[in-house]
Amino acid sequence: MKLSSLLLWGAFAAALTCVAQVPATAAEPYVIYLSNNFMGNDWRQQMIRSAEVSMKKGPLVGKVDLHIEQAEGTVQAQIDSLNNIIRQKPSAILIDASSQTALNPTVRRACDAGILVISYDQTLTEPCAYALSVNWDFIPRVMAEWVAQRLGGKGNVIIDRGLPGYEASIATTKATEETLAKFPDIKIVGYFDGNFAPGPEQSGVAALLAANPKIDAVVNMAYGTGAMQALKDAGRPLVPVTAFSFNGSAVTCGQTEGASCILASNPPYLSAEAIKLAVQILDTGNRPKDRAIFVKNDFFSTDPLPSKFYPDVTIQKIELGKNAFPDLSPGLFLPASPDWLDITPAEAVGKS
Repeated sequence: MKLSSLLLWGAFAAALTCVAQVPATAAEPYVIYLSNNFMGNDWRQQMIRSAEVSMKKGPLVGKVDLHIEQAEGTVQAQIDSLNNIIRQKPSAILIDASSQTALNPTVRRACDAGILVISYDQTLTEPCAYALSVNWDFIPRVMAEWVAQRLGGKGNVIIDRGLPGYEASIATTKATEETLAKFPDIKIVGYFDGNFAPGPEQSGVAALLAANPKIDAVVNMAYGTGAMQALKDAGRPLVPVTAFSFNGSAVTCGQTEGASCILASNPPYLSAEAIKLAVQILDTGNRPKDRAIFVKNDFFSTDPLPSKFYPDVTIQKIELGKNAFPDLSPGLFLPASPDWLDITPAEAVGKS
C-alpha cells in the first residue's frame, strides 16, 4: 500500500475513533404541566414551592421541563387552561382539581391524546387519571383512636366537619364517627364547620362550649389553635385536640403547658411526589396497577400513644426545633420533605 494511502486510511480510522468517543445526546426532559386551581392558602403556596425545589435538586434534576399553570377563580377557568395545555401535547399533566367531576370530560380528552394524567390532593374521579393523595379514611381513624385512649374510653367529644361538601371532610367525619362508635362510653355531643380556617374553628368551638357544660375533647380538621383559644377564652381547661400539622399548631402544642394534641399531615410535597410518579411511568412504561395511590403521612403528638387498631403507625413526639419551628411561619406545613428529597423548612416557606 502506498504511503499516501496509508496516511489516508490512518486519518479515516482516527476519525471513526473520534466519532465513537462522542457521547450520545442526552434524552430531552419530559414536558410536564402542573395545573393548580388556586393559591389562596399557605398549603397551596408550599405545594408549588415543593414542586419547584424538586426541579433544582434530587433525582428529578434535568428530567423535567416543568410548566406551572394557575387557573384561579372558577372550575371553567381550569377547564379552559387544561384545554390549552392539551394542545401543547405535553408528556404529562398533573392536576390539583377544582372539582372532582367537572374536569372529567377534559381529562378524558387528554388521556385519549396519549397524555399521562395524575391528579393529586383534590383528586379526580375520571378512571384514566391516577389519584395521588393521603388516605383520608385512615388518618381520622388513627386520630380518633388516640382521642379515645387519652380519655380512657369515656367522655364527651365535639367534631369539626371541615368544609361542607368537600370529599375529604365527608370521609374524615364518617371515619371519625365509626372509630369513636367502638367506644360506647364516648358521646359525640356536637358538630361545627371549621372551614379549614382558625376563625370559624374558634367560633364553632366557642358556640358548642356555651351549649355544653362538659366537653372532654375536640376532633378538629385544621389548625387546632382556634379550638385551644376558645377553651382558654371560656375559662375551660385544655382538653385533647386533634388537628393537622401546621407549624403554628405544632409550636402552640409544644409550648403550651397542659396541651394535649395529635397532628396529622397532608403533605404539600404531594406535588413533588406526582412529578416523581410521572417520571417513573414515562421512564419505564410501567403503570401502577391501582389508580388510587396513597402517600405516607406522618403523625405528631405531645403524647404519642401506640395504636391498637394500627400497630404499624408511628407517632412522633412534638419537639421544638426538631419538628416544630418557633422561628418559622406558622403556616408552614410539616413535614416539609419526603424521604427521597431534601426540602428544608426554609425552602418550603420561600426563605432560601
